[in-house]
Amino acid sequence: MFDSIYTLLGLLFVKHWYIDFVNQSMAEVEGKGIYGNAHGLMHSIKHGVATAIIFGLFTRSFQISVLLGMIDFVLHYHIDWTKNNINKHWKYTVENPKFWAWLGADQLAHSITYLFIVWLVT
Repeated sequence: MFDSIYTLLGLLFVKHWYIDFVNQSMAEVEGKGIYGNAHGLMHSIKHGVATAIIFGLFTRSFQISVLLGMIDFVLHYHIDWTKNNINKHWKYTVENPKFWAWLGADQLAHSITYLFIVWLVT
C-alpha cells in the first residue's frame, strides 16, 4: 500500500513539474489569469488528463480516473487563476519577493491537491 502511495505522489509531482515548467507555452502562461481563456483552460486540461492517466494505471477504473482528473483540472485551474490575479492586482513581478511567495503558495496548493486526491483513493 505505501509503495503505491509514494509511487502515485511521485508520478503526480513529476507530471506537475513537466506540464508546469517544461511543456507550458507562453500563451498558457498569459491566459491563466483570464477566466475562461482557452489557453489557460488547455493548461489545466493537460493536468487533468495526465492525472486521469496516472490513476488509470493504479485504479483500473475509467470512471474513478476521469473523476480524479476532473478534480485536478478544476482545482489546478482555479489555483493558477487566483495566483495570477493576485500578482496582477498588486503588480508583483519576478523582481518582487512577493511574486515568489505567491508562486510558492501556488505550488504548495497543487501539492496539497495531490495529497487530497491520493487520500480519496486510499
